[in-house]
Amino acid sequence: MIVNILIDFSLAFCVGYCWGILFGTPFKGLWMAGLLGGFGHCLRFIELQLGLGLIPSTLIASVTIGLLGIYCSHKVHNPPVVFTMPACITMIPGLFAYRSMLGFIKLSDQATLDRDPKILQEISHNAVLTFSLLFALAVGISISALLFRNKSLKDIHFFDVK
Repeated sequence: MIVNILIDFSLAFCVGYCWGILFGTPFKGLWMAGLLGGFGHCLRFIELQLGLGLIPSTLIASVTIGLLGIYCSHKVHNPPVVFTMPACITMIPGLFAYRSMLGFIKLSDQATLDRDPKILQEISHNAVLTFSLLFALAVGISISALLFRNKSLKDIHFFDVK
């Protein structure tokens, strides 16, 4: 289990880091993108292993990436979007989108539909899953921006007792 978690973290780190390069993220931000991508995907992987569904796991992981991105933005002096977006790309539902599009292409042939009447059910499932996961990612990243939009994290004191 630990080996699988480390492999998941390493692969997601590479994906986040490389997408950061494509987005033009500064060097310090590349490491943050990799670490946040690895941590977020690893968190989702652990939640899936514990039996939580794919959509809630993705939402929790993207919220975590967004909140950590706000904190880390002050450490590397860059806006959070330069490393939270590459970090969340590790959780894009490409396989489900591919299966949806492949199913739509197969629908153009009536013989395929006659041979496999469950193809509409599969297409619907994959399309709904794709859109749900994309929505969870968008909401997860946006939550942190909405929570801290009027204040800088430097101005917020979490343990201020008056």
